[in-house]
Amino acid sequence: MLLAAGRGERMRPLTDHCPKPLLEVQGQPLLQWHLQALAAAGVPRAVINTGWLGAQIPQRLGSVFGSEDVQLPLIYSAEDPSGRGSALETAGGIARALPQLGAVFWLAAGDVFAPDFTFDAAAAAAFTASDQLAHLWLVANPEHHPKGDFGLSEQGLALDLPEGDPRPRWTYSTIALLRAELFGAPWCAIPAGNPAGERAALGPLLRRAMAAGRVGASIYCGRWTDVGTPERLDRLNAPQG
Repeated sequence: MLLAAGRGERMRPLTDHCPKPLLEVQGQPLLQWHLQALAAAGVPRAVINTGWLGAQIPQRLGSVFGSEDVQLPLIYSAEDPSGRGSALETAGGIARALPQLGAVFWLAAGDVFAPDFTFDAAAAAAFTASDQLAHLWLVANPEHHPKGDFGLSEQGLALDLPEGDPRPRWTYSTIALLRAELFGAPWCAIPAGNPAGERAALGPLLRRAMAAGRVGASIYCGRWTDVGTPERLDRLNAPQG
């Protein structure tokens, strides 16, 4: 599942007329970098949630991404058909799309640039065979988020460290493997399909699962940028060399 429904307030005025995942980095939409990696990894389909100016995304990407040799079917989960309202946040959006997702699925934010990341089939198989509810990829803390999000145990578990804990924290890259079970009781109270349009963040669900020791994590050391401001976008598009 690729998250593409947000308003992108900090990216205005660029996002006044273009959804943030369609802003271009090095000549192609941000979302396309993930789609290329998913197609190359042989992922069978991608579900993209849409909200703000959402109609532009299927208009731009169509129903199939790729070439004749490697094709990735695209499915859209509309959170606001008008394209002018607010998104359901991450957990609410996943709950809305849940009937279109499998028992285990990849998650990535459409406004993150991570061109070196591989949606590895072996990692997905290992996760499926485990009892984990989520596996997160963590990155070194960027300048705009110096305190990070989660710790990492020697056993490879993500840790919701208490305030004042001296152990290092890493930043959640917004790339993960998730089990659909995480979006049911007792972790989440939103019915599959989210018929009421409930807004809910993913963080509280992950923290509940971390408390039960059911969230793994790995460190991703490749290129990674949360394209959250026009300045970060400009840096990515600056001439190389």
